Amino acid sequence: MLDGIVWFFTNIALAVYNFLYAVTHPSLWLDWSDGTALMRFIYYGGSVEFFFVVLTAFLILTALGLWRNEIMWGAVRVLEGFANGVGRFFAWAGLLMVLQQIIIVFSQRIFAAAELSFGFGTALTFDLSWWAEGLKLYNAMIVTLCCTYTFVQRGHVRVDLVYSAVSYRTKRIIDMAGSILFMMPAAILTWMYAWYFMWRHLITPKVSASDTLELLERKARIVKWNVETIGFSPNGFNGYFLFKVLLVIFTAMVFLQAIAFFYRSYLEWKEGEASEGKYLDRDTLGAGEEAYEGAH
Repeated sequence: MLDGIVWFFTNIALAVYNFLYAVTHPSLWLDWSDGTALMRFIYYGGSVEFFFVVLTAFLILTALGLWRNEIMWGAVRVLEGFANGVGRFFAWAGLLMVLQQIIIVFSQRIFAAAELSFGFGTALTFDLSWWAEGLKLYNAMIVTLCCTYTFVQRGHVRVDLVYSAVSYRTKRIIDMAGSILFMMPAAILTWMYAWYFMWRHLITPKVSASDTLELLERKARIVKWNVETIGFSPNGFNGYFLFKVLLVIFTAMVFLQAIAFFYRSYLEWKEGEASEGKYLDRDTLGAGEEAYEGAH
């Protein structure tokens, strides 16, 4: 027990040093022309050291926010603004998906075309099956990059057995507990799997969460880029590595949103009902359309 406590606080203390050392020596992990630097980046992206850097940053920001609530509100506005900005931009992928599907149907059924070209000058030309399978990418972008945006907009379906029957402050406590006990751990576990899952489809030799830094540095001697370009059909979509990248981005955004939701819930609990929805940038359909808002 005592050893675990010492280990925890030792890693908290080393987190500041590790962060400053990484920032002041970027070539050691960002110079990907050097295989060793690439392997260091991969290792630390899923390491205990990186976890404690993130945890320490969260604890420091939380402490500052408890001291000055304006700092915490500022973090909420920045993080929710980031989620809204990314989500609103990539929500347009839904329109692109529909338009591309219409073009595919017309090209295949009416013009009996085998290939489709997009672009000016040197056009991007692929088999129709490539474009058809590529529609999955638009759907993946909407799911992964618009998830936190939908959360900010209160658009997710919520199964409620207790929440609606409790008091305002109890609801905020439930929200805080949900952020810390469910959202953050789920994001961290998903990150651990997604991080190495992504890199196994980008480089060879394969990397694993169980690999030590020393082992990865030895693998650096033979490391090379080997981006996954295998499709489910001979002429089908071959950019499935992008789905792995999206999964990593998704988990990072969920973790950041968990922080924002925890801070918002705490501040609304502390300041009372008058602060509910404070600084919340929610979409609206306009005057007279209030009855339809939230129905989509």
